[in-house]
Amino acid sequence: MGKTRAVMLTRQRKHSKMPMDLYYVPGSAPCRAVLLTARALNLNLNLKLVDLHHGEHLKPEFLKINPQHTVPTLVDDDLIIYESRAIMTYLVNKYGKGSNLYPEDPKARALVDMRLNYDLGTLYNRFADYFYPHLFYGTPADKDKLAKVEDALKLLDAFLEGQKYVAGPNLTLADLSIIAGVSSFEASDIDFKKYANVKRWYETVKTTAPGYQEANEKGLDAFKALAERMLKK
Repeated sequence: MGKTRAVMLTRQRKHSKMPMDLYYVPGSAPCRAVLLTARALNLNLNLKLVDLHHGEHLKPEFLKINPQHTVPTLVDDDLIIYESRAIMTYLVNKYGKGSNLYPEDPKARALVDMRLNYDLGTLYNRFADYFYPHLFYGTPADKDKLAKVEDALKLLDAFLEGQKYVAGPNLTLADLSIIAGVSSFEASDIDFKKYANVKRWYETVKTTAPGYQEANEKGLDAFKALAERMLKK
């Protein structure tokens, strides 16, 4: 075992005795992305379920932790972070030095950052803008917004041309963030599997991301069940 790997595992074992608190909702794609990252790093998190339906995220005790009242929210000693991609990069920076998940080489990291920002500002953003008003408020599906989701998927398909993963030959945080969001498309009428590269990548990540079943599939099933109930109303 190399020195870097040995140090990394030592940190992880030490940290596993004092797990960080993660305030989360199982069905949330950003929460699932964080869970996938923790699994990939072999980190234990103290999971704290937030009941959004009953407004727990708006209670004073939670607002004191996170004034934006959003999930996921990570508490690591005196540090509080409440944006999924910031949480993911923090976990690797502190507990996964040397990991390919967030490479230290500036060029390789820039590509991961670029894909993470594409996910945040384009792909997941457009999905949420299209699907969530329809799901939670019963507004009619907007065809123009759906077209924007399709355009974002075409970009993803182009990014994956000749590439195993979205940011190069190795599994990275970009894959974990994007697959958490793209898997949520299964609860909607968006057929992302019609894009050959996206479909191939999707199946690859499902079988290579550590702990995928536990970290993503269980929460995805919860989200799909919620969507089915809401859309029947």
